Amino acid sequence: MTSSRTPHPAWACCPASRCRSDPHLRNSRLPSVSPEIARLIDLLAKTPGLGRRSAQRAALALLKKRDGLMLPLAQALTEAAEKVKACSECGSLDSLDPCAICSSHTRDDTLICVVADMGDVWALERAGVFRGKYHVLGGVLSALDGVRPEDLRIGKLVERAGRAGVREVIIALNATVDGQTTAHYLTERLHGVGVSVTRLAHGLPVGGELELLDDGTLLAALSSRRPF
Repeated sequence: MTSSRTPHPAWACCPASRCRSDPHLRNSRLPSVSPEIARLIDLLAKTPGLGRRSAQRAALALLKKRDGLMLPLAQALTEAAEKVKACSECGSLDSLDPCAICSSHTRDDTLICVVADMGDVWALERAGVFRGKYHVLGGVLSALDGVRPEDLRIGKLVERAGRAGVREVIIALNATVDGQTTAHYLTERLHGVGVSVTRLAHGLPVGGELELLDDGTLLAALSSRRPF
């Protein structure tokens, strides 16, 4: 007896075998995609805050707006890669060295605010709550991620804190386990340097990230800082 079942069309066949045999398609997690698009999606997916689906949507938006978005973005990325560096003084990202904040004569040289990353500097600058100088560690200590004291800009911080005129170091790290572990370590390293070491006060929730706080919370936390 002849089967009456209609064979599946080619487009309905499962592409699993093809994906398994082609590592490029397997990595892209799409049934059919060009190498160029797959690479674009893979790179976008490595950006913090972007999952693979968000990376796919971003890639499509870029491809649809080639002249208005994609090409200007490519140029901006190239220029940033060539010109933006970490400030040799504080670790902030800038095209100048020393950076604009370190070079400013309107900032308070007696205050140093220690943050983990550049995003924290941007948050504090956006809120307009701090007019001193910054020190960007480049991360926090983490046994899980293998981040050790020598991996961060801690030695440079101790050097800066010991300079004449510096009176206070404000530790403004995230209220996470790693953030507070780093804060305690910095306090020990700064002991005996001759400066006041303070930390952010109320308003910073446990587990909270500095760059995600609203301006009012940042102002309250910084204004009411207390000795560590």
